[in-house]
Amino acid sequence: MPTTDHLATYLNDHLAGAVAAIEMLEQLEHQYAGSPVGRFATGLRVDVEADRKELEALVRRLGVSESGTRKATAWLTEQVARLKLRFDDPAGGALRLLESIEIVALGIEGKRALWGSLAAAAERGATALQGIDYARLTERADEQRRRAETVRLEAARAALTAPRDS
Repeated sequence: MPTTDHLATYLNDHLAGAVAAIEMLEQLEHQYAGSPVGRFATGLRVDVEADRKELEALVRRLGVSESGTRKATAWLTEQVARLKLRFDDPAGGALRLLESIEIVALGIEGKRALWGSLAAAAERGATALQGIDYARLTERADEQRRRAETVRLEAARAALTAPRDS
């Protein structure tokens, strides 16, 4: 398989991951509307959509075809994850929130790895990948991950500890 096929596969996998992340964040927005978690989910969704647009622009610039199959698979995977979360915590409480945020956080880590991988390929001479501010995109992923970690740890406290006696 030529390197261009590898690049197309890699980019499409990350586009699909963005679809799944956006779906998960929209669910959190709806479930926690009006709360700090809902506002976090809204802000992060906006950021993930902006990152997806950056990736889509790169895909177009490279002439890579977007894979509808991969996007559909990502959507289906997100639906299965949502079912799993409902099974784990039918009441939609702290455990579901913890696991949801962890899924999103893993996606952010993947996105951070994407920008690093593309930067490394650009440094090695992949001219089509040059001219993109990968450092800025990586910093944005780091900032998103810090925000997610704050929410994740609060959810962990709620989900994994017994309430304190008054």
